[in-house]
Amino acid sequence: MVGKGAKAMLNGAVPSEATKKDQNLKRGNWGNQIEFVLTSVGYAVGLGNVWRFPYLCYRNGGGAFMFPYFIMLTFCGIPLFFMELSFGQFASQGCLGVWRISPMFKGVGYGMMVVSTYIGIYYNVVICIAFYYFFSSMTPVLPWAYCSNPWNTPDCAGVLDASNITNGSRPPALPGNLSHALNHTLQRTSPSEEYWRLYVLKLSDDIGNFGEVRLPLLGCLGVSWVVVFLCLIRGVKSSGKVVYFTATFPYVVLTILFIRGVTLEGAFTGIMYYLTPQWDKILEAKVWGDAASQIFYSLGCAWGGLITMASYNKFHNNCYRDSVIITITNCATSVYAGFVIFSILGFMASHLGVDVSRVADHGPGLAFVAYPEALTLLPISPLWSLLFFFMLILLGLGTQFCLLETLVTAIVDEVGNEWILQKKTYVTLGVAVAGFLLGIPLTSQAGIYWLLLMDNYAASFSLVVISCIMCVSIMYIYGKCPSLRPPVSRPLACPRCPAGLLTSLSRAPQLLPGHPDDAGIPTAPLLPDLLALRLSSYHLSPGSGPPSSPLESSSLRAAPGAERALPPAPTAAESPQAW
Repeated sequence: MVGKGAKAMLNGAVPSEATKKDQNLKRGNWGNQIEFVLTSVGYAVGLGNVWRFPYLCYRNGGGAFMFPYFIMLTFCGIPLFFMELSFGQFASQGCLGVWRISPMFKGVGYGMMVVSTYIGIYYNVVICIAFYYFFSSMTPVLPWAYCSNPWNTPDCAGVLDASNITNGSRPPALPGNLSHALNHTLQRTSPSEEYWRLYVLKLSDDIGNFGEVRLPLLGCLGVSWVVVFLCLIRGVKSSGKVVYFTATFPYVVLTILFIRGVTLEGAFTGIMYYLTPQWDKILEAKVWGDAASQIFYSLGCAWGGLITMASYNKFHNNCYRDSVIITITNCATSVYAGFVIFSILGFMASHLGVDVSRVADHGPGLAFVAYPEALTLLPISPLWSLLFFFMLILLGLGTQFCLLETLVTAIVDEVGNEWILQKKTYVTLGVAVAGFLLGIPLTSQAGIYWLLLMDNYAASFSLVVISCIMCVSIMYIYGKCPSLRPPVSRPLACPRCPAGLLTSLSRAPQLLPGHPDDAGIPTAPLLPDLLALRLSSYHLSPGSGPPSSPLESSSLRAAPGAERALPPAPTAAESPQAW
């Protein structure tokens, strides 16, 4: 039977401590829990959900890809997401400060900062291109709709140029419709592709030939960084208010585009191409690798942002509930975005008389070439273009907020004195200016080459390596089997068991809200304390010697001067058998 002291420990207090402070007045907290959930959703739901997942899904077996995708979500995504939220919430530190638990692994925190820096640099360049397209859509006719512009080549063949297929440079089309002519045009390039390559980017012929800086893109990059800085000027206090709009309005736009897309001719064909399962694909290792990489990239695991955002939670927040809500919302958004994308692409393929695979693309090719061209076929195309690129801007900003806050919080927590806490706005400004300067080469004529290079290698296998090292350091280096713990430790999973975190996940719903602590105050489930009890077993066991770290000697959230007391040493009859 669990005694009063054990109940208190499960609710976040120890026998010598009547209650613990739920708020961190020094660093600050979220205004309310909705702000944290919306910020985390905005962080997880980004451009990859729109331009990467649908393409991976149809390339890797359609509906069959959902099987490895949700397997990876269940056994990799949710446990890692929950572990990072618990880690940051318990420690109330950024991705560097949390590694006081094991300073020899602080390099993991630096690795997270490097990943966030790489992604933050090129991510805002993508946002600035979306800004450029958004401003360019404020015209009666979209500039990439026809081949009659000065930058177009003789090979240009627009889907709307039915009477002049190749800008007058080729003989008239044979009898038949537009699709017949286009199928016989072997060197066809769309006006949207030429607008992207020859006008927006003025693409150079080599990655080493930087050429000139594209001033329109440079101006939009400045606008992007100014918007990000203004939204983070007061840290989570200001960004927590902005996400009420940036995290919710993309769903409004997605729904509008979905309703419009499914009413078009050929939409059903595109959706079936997206969902039709090819079960033989799931036997390929590459499919499982793509599913794992998409989970890591989409959820933001090992970027440092989850630890940072959770560090501003109140100590008694139910982060298990939040982790389940956020991860499921993220994956559901990816699936939903696939319907939006492939309904429009199916309409475009039907209009051209080609297979959907001929018009499907991913990455910048989907966002700035294929989808904009499909939008030109819709009535009032500038309106749909404005909505689409505004959605891309909001999706990008939601992720960029957390990337910048991750770097700023890591720097402020690492210095840790009162002066830098008061000057945090200047730190944010300095990081934003540095990000702008480092992004200037990506606005050159060779910038897209470097952007794709960073996108392919900055957040791919490195995330898996960082996550593995983090799990090993927490569960096997810092943690130890609770063989000499009081009976309260028996329900907890042994840290040496690979399924230890999943066992904690399965038991977490048993900790229902409303159980009073020693002071009779109802508290919420303390899942960070569950993780802490497991991780700190070595330091709380008798005979382990005096603690050597602030994280080991007292609660990170305890009131000044209120130290945690060790539980009473168990008798021989009370000690559980060693694992």
